[in-house]
Amino acid sequence: MKITVIGGGPAGRTAAIEAANIGEEVTLIEESKIGGKCLNEGCMVVSGLNDVAKFIKDSQRFKRRGIIDQKTEVNFQNMADGIRDTIGKLRAVNESEIKDAGVEIVKGTGKIEDERVMVEGTEIHHQKLIIATGANANIPPIPGSESAKTYQDILDFKEVPEKLLIIGSGVIATEFANIFSTFGSEVQILCRNQFLSILDEDVKDYVIKNLLKDVQIQENIQINQIDKEGLTSNKGQLSGDVLLATGMKPNSQIVKDKVDLGSKGEILVNKQMRTSQKNIYAAGDVVGGVGTTPVARMEGVVAARNACGIFKEADYSIIPGSISLYYDVAFLNQNHREDIKDKNSMGGSIPGFAGSGSFWNALDGNTGFTKVKVDIESGAIKDVASISPSARTSIAYISQMMKDNYKTYDFDDFIETHPSTDPIYKLLRLFAKFG
Repeated sequence: MKITVIGGGPAGRTAAIEAANIGEEVTLIEESKIGGKCLNEGCMVVSGLNDVAKFIKDSQRFKRRGIIDQKTEVNFQNMADGIRDTIGKLRAVNESEIKDAGVEIVKGTGKIEDERVMVEGTEIHHQKLIIATGANANIPPIPGSESAKTYQDILDFKEVPEKLLIIGSGVIATEFANIFSTFGSEVQILCRNQFLSILDEDVKDYVIKNLLKDVQIQENIQINQIDKEGLTSNKGQLSGDVLLATGMKPNSQIVKDKVDLGSKGEILVNKQMRTSQKNIYAAGDVVGGVGTTPVARMEGVVAARNACGIFKEADYSIIPGSISLYYDVAFLNQNHREDIKDKNSMGGSIPGFAGSGSFWNALDGNTGFTKVKVDIESGAIKDVASISPSARTSIAYISQMMKDNYKTYDFDDFIETHPSTDPIYKLLRLFAKFG
């Protein structure tokens, strides 16, 4: 069978490799760069910037304590060039993996004309089609918004901005606020509604007080106008560079007249990632939902297997998420969060442990924070949120254990690696003894 995948980001790349490994003839069409938004403009850019931000904070701390004697300054252009070089190497690895799987890569803009897939006037023959065209930054209908920047423009800064006004209230806004405030910018986050509503209140409170201490956060802000000098809101004028972190808009134009779309332009799919057309599947940011790379990969696998005639459904029940700050802030996206507030549920929290990545912060009482909620009668783990150097890794395994119905008492004999900075296991063991 001939399968064509349009889009070489996490969803498309994974779908293409999966279908090829099953034994199908696969063509992957990519109009720009293999790796998609995450590798080329998003997650990896944040990772590169955040590594430098962590180094600066550590250097400042050690200097205050007289351990080192140096002043750290950021050369933004050199840092941006280094990030681009690293991304280029990672992109080459990704492209090599795709080719090694037996996938043919076609560079160019894919179009669907009638039932045919065309690239620069050449037809790409197919029997099944997987759309993985991702998403771009959503530009809100604010007058002057064309003069603002988005995550796609970050590496084009010539220097660290003196003042940065970030419009948004989610993960992207939070990550860039932390990075640029550490670099020396005067940063404000302007939220239309509530800041970081995805987080437990206690976890959010720790983030604001300990990880975003130098960031001013304003809620219930209505932006009226953006210009090159700043912006005007319902609370007055503010000057500085404006960064939009107002969500993502699916790139679904390629199939807007071919399949059913949702109210935000997302491609509507079922649990097999099949669209309203039986031979067309879609995966990744173009279908909306939880816009993370691991979810996109999962959807890519599901789309590929069903396109190849192997039944599989996407599972969104418990999805691990994270925010990249000085410490990882890890949490769970759950479809049935009403269960967390069940009358039999009990919560508990403890500070993080001192260890690699947090040892010196013990002197300041800032080692992280972890909160767990469980069902006392059954021992079922209801919710977990953790802030620690290792939280991002731990939360992924905990989410899988929750799917597999592990209980608190399964941690009674748990032996962790040492030294550990993650207290999730300790809380679960305490709950097991309590129950």
